[in-house]
Amino acid sequence: MTETIGFIGLGNMGGPMAKRLAEAGYEVHVFDIVEDAVERVVESGAIRAGSATTAAVAADIVFTSLPRPDHVKSVMVDGGVLAALEPGNLWADLTTNRKEFVAELAAAAPDGVTVVDSPVTGAVDGARNGKLTLFAGGADADLDRVVPILEHLGRVIRCGPLGTGNVTKLVTNQLWFIHAAAIGEGFALGMANGVELDVIWDAIKDSVGDSFVARHDAPSIFAGHYDPSFTLDLCMKDLGLTMELAGNVGTDLPLTERAHETFGRATERYGADVGELHVAKRIEDDAQLSFRLDGDWVPHWEA
Repeated sequence: MTETIGFIGLGNMGGPMAKRLAEAGYEVHVFDIVEDAVERVVESGAIRAGSATTAAVAADIVFTSLPRPDHVKSVMVDGGVLAALEPGNLWADLTTNRKEFVAELAAAAPDGVTVVDSPVTGAVDGARNGKLTLFAGGADADLDRVVPILEHLGRVIRCGPLGTGNVTKLVTNQLWFIHAAAIGEGFALGMANGVELDVIWDAIKDSVGDSFVARHDAPSIFAGHYDPSFTLDLCMKDLGLTMELAGNVGTDLPLTERAHETFGRATERYGADVGELHVAKRIEDDAQLSFRLDGDWVPHWEA
């Protein structure tokens, strides 16, 4: 493993990813503002860095995995990490980000520093088990360099030039959020008209209604925790970025617009820091139904 790695951002997704790279044999210098998050990765063989800049300058390739574009700005611009990179460094941003902002930072990078965007999907269980899908955008030579490292985290899809990784990720999230918003409606529609929830669930799994979203997300509704590993705040961030992309389409996208509205209503009622599937809880509460279903619903982040 000849490339050394700096990994900044060790949250629900970044922590497991950094851990996998350390366990794969890479020299990984890690930083997060939460000390417990750092400690968990250091226990797997990573090296604690005193700051984000220290993690970056110790490495050949720098990864950032942060919740929001403004956090990327805080680290890379305000924190001076981008300016500290040296010729030959590659920065791969794993954040779900704004494509124009990534391009802006790439243009501001020191000479000889290259940039790739590679947001990920697959939730916490995918990050822990190396079964993510990563959407990589950048120059071919840069992707050739970084993809073998990313493949320790899951399947890498080359999406095109810099920024296309984020566009592709937001398309997949667009469809996820539309489906997640619809699941609660389907449960309510069936139950309010005399069908038991377990029957509806059985039918969904063996019909055209089946999907990854249904199987992955419905258990969080049945268990009543609504998946706190991904918050409504992050949903609204991603849907906001998606709506920005929608401005380039040339026509209206009514399902995307309604998903944005529906998640916004859930956020107004329950707050931004609760689990994403409160979008279904709002329907559950308003319809005076219970979506609890007995079963061995192991939280996906523990699977």
